[in-house]
This record gives sequence, structure tokens and C-alpha cells, in this order.
Amino acid sequence: MNKLKISRLVIFGLIVCTWGCTSAKPEDKQKSVISETSAMEDTLSAPEEKQELPKQDMTKILLETSLGNITIALYNETPLHRDNFIKLVKEHYYDGLLFHRVIPQFMIQGGDPSSKNAPAGQPLGQGGPGYTIPAEIQPTLYHKRGAVAAARMGDQVNPTKASSGSQFYIVDGRVFPTEQLEKTRTATGAPFTNEQKNVYSTIGGAPHLDGAYTVFGEVISGMDVVDKIAAQPKDRMDRPQKDIVIRKATILENK
Repeated sequence: MNKLKISRLVIFGLIVCTWGCTSAKPEDKQKSVISETSAMEDTLSAPEEKQELPKQDMTKILLETSLGNITIALYNETPLHRDNFIKLVKEHYYDGLLFHRVIPQFMIQGGDPSSKNAPAGQPLGQGGPGYTIPAEIQPTLYHKRGAVAAARMGDQVNPTKASSGSQFYIVDGRVFPTEQLEKTRTATGAPFTNEQKNVYSTIGGAPHLDGAYTVFGEVISGMDVVDKIAAQPKDRMDRPQKDIVIRKATILENK
């Protein structure tokens, strides 16, 4: 497939499906992606050149939810995901969507356009904007507590690990003892840096997802709201029994 500029789309035989990961044991990576379907979908191509911004100029996004506000910062090391998220926020794409899948001590997931005004009991998690984003997995950007990452289809139908065009998750996470991290490293084959070991064993996160999903931001305010959302009563599909709505997503001015 020939690469095109990001402003163009090429056909890619995938669809945004039930993106994300299960709450299976972290060392069991085969259970990290739930069921999928397939259909036609486009994918964005990587830009020919990347123009990075300094860290202090990271774009901040305010998510006003029905349970409180969450502020996230988008990493400049993942420009395709950053620019796509900014684009969707400017289009008010996320306004009115739900956090449709929540698992305490793991993650909360949103961004499915079919979740807007979805009736109770409707299966969610298969919607998207009609395109995927090439993976921008960076070893230095990992699944610490508060990390913001892109959901995606499983490896069997998505070997390049392309991300959903709109669905994302925020890591709620839990603390992992050092010995459990070693089991995770053995299962995934991905070594942890000393920084990662320290973070996962003190602050927490979801280390079994490292290297498999693109982390493109982090929560800088409102982790108490993330915890509250993750703890809500839910149905057998992990959808909260009471809708948790992203009322509005806006770009904050850098100070």
C-alpha cells in the first residue's frame, strides 16, 4: 500500500470494533483484546515530516463529564493521534458520547459515536469515524495510572496495531508488586525500565498493555473522577447502568 499525506485516506479492510482490553490477569496477554467483527474502514497515513512541539506546549483537553471534569494533556511524540484528537474535539465529536465500558482498577473507555443517546442494553463499542490511525507506540510512553491510549482491534485482524479513529481509554490501574511485574515481563517479552518498575509498583497502571496500544496522553487533573467512573455499577458488558456522559470536550489555552 502506498503511503499518502495525512490529509488523504486509503482503503483499509478493518472497522472500529469492540476496542480495548479485558480485565484478565496481566500476564495473560491473549485475553487482552475482546471480540471483534470486520468491515471496510480507512486508515490515516503517517505524515512525511513531523514537527514536534516542546513539552510545555502540550495541548490540554477538558472533558466535562456527568460525574466531574477530567483534563488530559496530549503527547507531542504521537502527532497523528494528537492531531486527530484535536480535530475531533474541534468538531464537537465527543460531545454527548458515553464512557461505555468501565472496569475498576483497569480502565474507562469512550469515544464510540453510536453511544450518543443509546438506549439501555444496546451493545456499544463498535463505532468510529470511518478510519483508523497508524500505531505510534513509543517505549517511553507507557500505561501508567492516568495514561490515555487508543483502543483498537486485535492482532489477528490488525497486525499493524492501528488505532481506532475515535475510541480511547484512560487507565485507572492498580499497583503491581515487583514479582508480578516479572511475570508480566516474561509473558509479554517486553522489559520494563527502572522508571516503569517504580511507577507500576508504587502508583500503578496496566503494564500488560505496554507495546500493544498507542499511549498518546495523560490525565493531569481529575483522576478522582476517573476512579469514580470506573467504580460505577455496570451490566455484564461493562456498560455503566447509569449513563456517564461526556457533556463537552474543549481545548484549553496554554498558559
